[in-house]
Order: sequence, then structure tokens, then C-alpha cells
Amino acid sequence: MNASVRKFLVEEDGVTALEYGLLAAVIAGILVAVGKDQITGFFENLFTKLGEVVDDATAAAA
Repeated sequence: MNASVRKFLVEEDGVTALEYGLLAAVIAGILVAVGKDQITGFFENLFTKLGEVVDDATAAAA
């Protein structure tokens, strides 16, 4: 039991995964802060086109 607790405390795999997660979150935050207008425009355009596709599909089915 004591050896397994020591092994758990020495293991660093979880720390590495946590570091990668934090790094990804920081990079995503920077990208959102810098490219807010471009990201907003992209998603507005995307959902507008998706709405048009759905409207066309439902009109053709009716």
C-alpha cells in the first residue's frame, strides 16, 4: 500500500496532461481575443448558409 502511494505521488503523466490542457486553453483564449471580429463573421456566415440550406431542403420536401 505504501509503495503504491509513493508511486502515485512520483508519477508525472497527469501533470503533463494538465500542462497541455492549460497551454491549449491559453492559446485558444489568445486566438479568440485577437480574431474576435473574424471569428464572429465566420460563424454568422456559416449559420446563415446552413439556414438557407435547411430552408431549401424543407421547401423542396414540401
